[in-house]
Amino acid sequence: MRRRLSWLAVLFVTVGALAVGASRDGGPLDPGDRIDDISRRIACPVCDGESVYESRNPASEAIRSAVREGVRAGGLTDDEVIAEVADAYGAQVLLLPRATGLDALAWALPVTAAVVALAGLASAFRRWREAAVQSGEATDDDRRLVERLRAERDGDGLGGSR
Repeated sequence: MRRRLSWLAVLFVTVGALAVGASRDGGPLDPGDRIDDISRRIACPVCDGESVYESRNPASEAIRSAVREGVRAGGLTDDEVIAEVADAYGAQVLLLPRATGLDALAWALPVTAAVVALAGLASAFRRWREAAVQSGEATDDDRRLVERLRAERDGDGLGGSR
């Protein structure tokens, strides 16, 4: 019963983590804030580790201009503007993975695997601890065996100290 409950808890946590990870808010409403927010989510195609928002490279300036045009044209969501930029410059310019399809799966699977692995380890440690407790204390035969092995070790000159 406890085992099923622990797996049910793992399943609940995994589904909850995936649901939280997949949900997004509507984002900022002001066009300037939208442009800045979108620019922070796109990588500079030339710079290493910088977003388009931070970079002053001409390639970043061109992407920021495309983002500005997409936002000002209206009718496009932030994700649609980013998709247009990704189509024009390639998916490698995305700093944040897409929340759909293989991109979302590529980010969610390792997290899910880590949660399941940790739950499996916790379950195994609990079983091992319960097995150790159920095995009871050492018997007189166990103590005699340990004393005999210690005496043999000390007699062979293997250098054990008490």
